[in-house]
Amino acid sequence: MSLISANNIDKNLYELKIGIDADKFNAAVNRVYTKQAKNITVPGFRKGKAPRSIIEKMYGKGVFYEDAINDLIPEVYTEALKESALEVVSQPEFDIEEVSENGVVLLAKVYVKPEVSIKGYKGIEVTKDTIRVTANEIRAEIDRVRERNSRMIDVTDRAAQIGDTANINYEGFVDGVAFDGGKAEGADLILGSGQFIPGFEDQIVGHNIGDEFDVNVKFPAEYHAAELADKDATFKCKLNGLKLKELPELDDEFARDVSDFDTLAEYEADVKAKIREKKEAEADRNVEDQLIDAIIEKLVADIPEAMYEAETENFVRDYDTRLRMQGLDLKTYFQYTGMDLDTLRAQMRPQAEKQVKTRLALEKIAALENIVASEEEIEAEYTRLSEAYGMEVAKIKESIAAEDLAEDIKVKKAVDLIKAESVVVKKSAAKKSAKKADDAEAPATEE
Repeated sequence: MSLISANNIDKNLYELKIGIDADKFNAAVNRVYTKQAKNITVPGFRKGKAPRSIIEKMYGKGVFYEDAINDLIPEVYTEALKESALEVVSQPEFDIEEVSENGVVLLAKVYVKPEVSIKGYKGIEVTKDTIRVTANEIRAEIDRVRERNSRMIDVTDRAAQIGDTANINYEGFVDGVAFDGGKAEGADLILGSGQFIPGFEDQIVGHNIGDEFDVNVKFPAEYHAAELADKDATFKCKLNGLKLKELPELDDEFARDVSDFDTLAEYEADVKAKIREKKEAEADRNVEDQLIDAIIEKLVADIPEAMYEAETENFVRDYDTRLRMQGLDLKTYFQYTGMDLDTLRAQMRPQAEKQVKTRLALEKIAALENIVASEEEIEAEYTRLSEAYGMEVAKIKESIAAEDLAEDIKVKKAVDLIKAESVVVKKSAAKKSAKKADDAEAPATEE
């Protein structure tokens, strides 16, 4: 068993000639015979007891050859690939050149990673947003927290107002006849939310608890129920109760309830810092995206179609895995969306192409810059993955080879290099003709 030759037969396409010696091939044929003989009936012999020579005489000398070759292919191909030292990027296409008692000669066509060149990856000019955090943004974030900590209180001393949650009974009539779906009891409706037909909620405003009254509206011309579209309707209503959302007071007590801080000022400062941190991370991602786009433009490579197809399949498998984590799968997803596998592949193809080009560019940069991954960096990455996935380091090492992890680390370091060597131009914050008084309370934080 050996690699006989590895010939470049087309751009990025190699043909491996692989030899399997007679002894190994005959042993594989014997294994197949032993496995299959029990199911073969030959006249004059009990089922499963016919000698190999008799079966071959009856069915042909090569009756077990195909299965024997298929049994050997994974092992011999893997060994031949190692001997060839080729960086293969596709599944092999096999053909049999010769098969006999003297052994087998296989042909395997494979695509290899293309030759890559890249220049000008240092000094790339990119723009970065100036980071500003305004009082409005801080207030909006705090208001979201107040909403989550709000409570509903009963309103008993006044009439309904916009913003109240009204509990109502209603029944709708068109031309004096009740219609399907137009009746409910104890329904909650936030007045001013626009959940109901235009004009409905406004006519509840001003009524007191216990009032019974009519609401007169007109269904929209484009209403989903065609039989009601553009029709006048009367809803007989009763107001059962009113509730109002009460937000917590914006004070030190609120800060202590929702954070680890003792004062509102400290809490606001923390909110501001976190907004700024989030914006900074987003700006950094945007810078990295610009750099990646730039190096892709500078990449020169004749990339085999097989690489794009393989990466697209990786994207599909990853998506299927994420769906399964949510209790779905691709089949169910396709039923919900009306899509099919080819449509999903087409959607993922552009990102797969970008991923392939990005990886090739960064690997070349790492090679040009003699970037290496130290043992300490590899171990640190194993530890990080262990913590991220909640698995023992030993288990992570079983599933990810150190060589593969080293390649990933080198790629990350290549990204760090082009970022460090880039020219970052700060974008000026958009000028406003009239600065709001709200923003004056928290001057823009810029970087």
